Amino acid sequence: MSRARRLTVLGAVAALAGSLVAVPAVAQPATAGSGAPRPAPVPAKTPVAVGSGGAVSSVDQDASAAGIAVLKKGGNAVDAAVATAAALGVTEPYSAGVGGGGYFVYYDAKSRTVRTLDGRETAPRTAGAGLFQENGKPLPFDEVVTSGLSIGTPGTPATWDTALRKWGSRSLGQVLRPARDLAARGFTVDETFRKQTAQNEARFRDFPATAGLYLPGGKLPVVGSTMKNPDLARTYDELSRRGVDALYHGDLGRDVVNTVRKPPVRAGADRKVRAGDLTMGDLADYKALGEAPTRTRYRGLDVYGMGPSSSGGTTVGEALNILERSDVKHLSEAQYLHRYIEASRVAFADRGRWVGDPKFENVPVRGLTSQRFADARGCLIKDDAVLTSPLAPGDPRHPEPCGSSGKASPTTYEGENTTHLTVADKWGNIVAYTLTIEQTGGSGIVVPGRGFLLNNELTDFSFTPITPGVHDPNLPGPGKRPRSSISPTIVLKHGKPVVALGSPGGATIITTVLQSLVNHLDRGMPLVDAIAAPRASQRNAARTELEPALWNSPLRSELEGIGHRFSQVEEIGAATGVQPLPGGRWLAAAEKARRGGGSAMVVDAK
Repeated sequence: MSRARRLTVLGAVAALAGSLVAVPAVAQPATAGSGAPRPAPVPAKTPVAVGSGGAVSSVDQDASAAGIAVLKKGGNAVDAAVATAAALGVTEPYSAGVGGGGYFVYYDAKSRTVRTLDGRETAPRTAGAGLFQENGKPLPFDEVVTSGLSIGTPGTPATWDTALRKWGSRSLGQVLRPARDLAARGFTVDETFRKQTAQNEARFRDFPATAGLYLPGGKLPVVGSTMKNPDLARTYDELSRRGVDALYHGDLGRDVVNTVRKPPVRAGADRKVRAGDLTMGDLADYKALGEAPTRTRYRGLDVYGMGPSSSGGTTVGEALNILERSDVKHLSEAQYLHRYIEASRVAFADRGRWVGDPKFENVPVRGLTSQRFADARGCLIKDDAVLTSPLAPGDPRHPEPCGSSGKASPTTYEGENTTHLTVADKWGNIVAYTLTIEQTGGSGIVVPGRGFLLNNELTDFSFTPITPGVHDPNLPGPGKRPRSSISPTIVLKHGKPVVALGSPGGATIITTVLQSLVNHLDRGMPLVDAIAAPRASQRNAARTELEPALWNSPLRSELEGIGHRFSQVEEIGAATGVQPLPGGRWLAAAEKARRGGGSAMVVDAK
């Protein structure tokens, strides 16, 4: 999550073409305390920036600045994306880091092609379908979340290394330098970081390495103090010198394995912390996989997304295909929201039945993203009635108009604390990259002496089959990757970029990306406004989640009049994106308010 620092802004923000143009400003963070060194000034957060030379948009200004620094020194979008991600591992440690995984989507301007990397965490080789069962019954979720049992093989370092070797122009050591320096000098604690720490305080106290880092002096970090992480600085330095073999074949990996197999719990703690079964063999086997992106044709545009093991590309694609038959641009706001909600409901029903790790499951990607299947499913949607959830899935292999295939299954829970960054360079290359350690604080377990939290991504597996008697593609398995909703997306027209974006938010990632795309592409909103617009999220559930602006709107009553049922949530997602402008310029856009607002930057503001 983002850190809304207490800043004195000495810059300006001006209006341009219905959006905001960020003029870089110098901000002075609060001091860390008596005698503490004052951190270097950082640029103020702004939700949109326009200029040349490349662009970076993330939830955090330190991270965006790290990416911009790499671009200014001649690095490309891939180099800057890794630099930004590594900095997020410092400033957003409860959302992402060395101990997690993610999905990386890359547009190569020279070849006009989109390529992807699946850096999802994997289950140990010993994992079976009953990984989270005991005596045939599912283990308590709260017990699994904070345990070695929930920790998958980290994929983030392999993703960084693979992306740089394939498409980058700088070494891992070069792009890790800004993050290493940031970890050493520290960042300024704000109310959001303190709140997140407070939410995790009880479990953090049960792990000495975690408490020592995030509960300095045994207390919650003070707003305005400087949070340093010298252990993480040394970890980044080791990765710089030795490469990712330090994790997958070396001492860093052994420290991870020992932590998983023997979680370092505080003496006298009441918490039951189960051990995991991760081995050095699991680490040695790990690969960030170069998979084919999904491709959906939408109103003359090519929408590229992340294929399985993520369900993002197929589900966003199916929903867009359903909406293809509606004149979304000219619908009333209520009609548009109704169609969008129902398309999401249908697509999530199909996601739950068909999408899992393609190394274990025969995922019908072409069928799920075909217009024929979308038309067969879209005929279920009526203008004056609402579908009932959980809705039964269709069969993309043999589409039948308004047909279903098997029993309905509800959508499973996914942790929402993830982070997304979007980067472009002066050559026109783009990266949309979403990375995560699962829920806020991951497993809660910091690797002693290494300065990073381990993920709890394996909780994204189904603990037991969701519906008895129905095949569940998302049960655990040896080396299997749990299904994700991560949806980094790049849209092209005739091979040239139109927009790229993504979001954190668990299963709400899919609806956030879908709604932002439709707001921008169909409803004509500037990108920053499309991202800021109030959100609804329907995931094949009895109720659709609404942010306060929609909950308090007359639209809610109008939609309830045809049968919609709603629940209110504080916020949904936290998107970032970039888009090309005429004259070689870029627009970077981020949230205006959600999660404290995002940080959009360009190399040369104009």
